[in-house]
Amino acid sequence: MNSTVIDKIVSLEPAAINARAEGRFIFIELSDGRIIGFPANRFRRLKDATDDQLKEVKIRLNGYALRWESIDEDLTVPGIVEGRFQLPLA
Repeated sequence: MNSTVIDKIVSLEPAAINARAEGRFIFIELSDGRIIGFPANRFRRLKDATDDQLKEVKIRLNGYALRWESIDEDLTVPGIVEGRFQLPLA
């Protein structure tokens, strides 16, 4: 009897396990151990948000999105990791 083992390659994008705002920067702790940060002014709605509004960041969709309810903004974690920002670095 012959048997074949097929190796299954699973590619998982890192998910956010923690998110916080410090000043005008957003920091995300990822499931793969990295912590990444970006300036709020890279996104239109975050650029105009107050510091208190930025601190309202919540993790959604099992870690694949960030949400700011008071400014009605959603960002995808994979997009942030890939560096897909709306605005250039100023």
